[in-house]
Amino acid sequence: MAENKLHKDWSAIWREDHTVFIIDQTRLPFHFEIVELHTYIATANAIRDMLLRGAGTIGVAAAYAMAQAFAEHSCRKDIDEAKAYIEAARPTAQNLFYATNRVYDAAIDSNDPVSVAFQTADDILHEDEAHSRMMGEFGAELIEDGFGILTHCNAGKLAIQGCGSALAPIYVAYEQGKDIFIYADETRPRLQGAQLTAWELNQAGIPHAIIADNAAGYYMQKKKINIVFVGADRIACNGDVANKIGTYEKAVLAKENNIPFYVVAPCSTIDFACKFGEYIPIEERSHNEVKSIGRSMVANPESDALNPAFDVTPARYITGIITEKGIVLPENVHTLA
Repeated sequence: MAENKLHKDWSAIWREDHTVFIIDQTRLPFHFEIVELHTYIATANAIRDMLLRGAGTIGVAAAYAMAQAFAEHSCRKDIDEAKAYIEAARPTAQNLFYATNRVYDAAIDSNDPVSVAFQTADDILHEDEAHSRMMGEFGAELIEDGFGILTHCNAGKLAIQGCGSALAPIYVAYEQGKDIFIYADETRPRLQGAQLTAWELNQAGIPHAIIADNAAGYYMQKKKINIVFVGADRIACNGDVANKIGTYEKAVLAKENNIPFYVVAPCSTIDFACKFGEYIPIEERSHNEVKSIGRSMVANPESDALNPAFDVTPARYITGIITEKGIVLPENVHTLA
């Protein structure tokens, strides 16, 4: 049975001393459960198993996992092995590598590596909070009263500290009193839209409806959707964007229907070393995620299933990329370095 209680004050991730606390996102929206992660392996496994997800939250968790590794080991070889283990958890997520490298570089030659590592991880979390608000302010300027807004996957408070990335303009616009309605793609196979975005919007009291992934084009044709906001897991230097599987087709549909399509992500998501989206590694996940929902099998059990976690949207389908530095054309994303 669904848990109807509203949780007004919550964060996706935080720490107390060397212990990391997260909301188990695999339990939402039916159960609100806090999980304690005491070791870097436990934190990395939580990233891998998607107890937490979203580019920003993955980055913060990876930063804390790296700090936990410094607390657990003093030998550089062991710390290097821990770093590799953490980075293998979600290979597409640029924020993960940004965070592990930043904590590692700050702490490895420090006289007090544990304190420096945890302070650096805290800094990443607080910067995400500030950047989220900035992205929300920039994006809200694009939202007019009466707009219908399409989202894909979950890029809200569960995904990045503060008010999220793709949901940040929505939160800010709603705070401003704008009359908006959100169409939340269910986002198969893991249903992040139906379960997580819808849970967040319900918590905030923002009018919304869940739609099937293959219904977006219908609502675009019916002129119900005025703008699309999505997040990003990695942005290439040419403006190509890797995001949750299904993003690409939403971008193509938006362009066909002359609907603005915006990517919302902090600069830490940009991989300035990656020239084109075709070079972004795409995580392949278990076929069981496609063939079942929860514990229920929904597909022919004898058939195989393919399950790429992300796709790449070419820059030509993207109207603009909203970062904490402002809104840029995708072909100009390299200027943010």
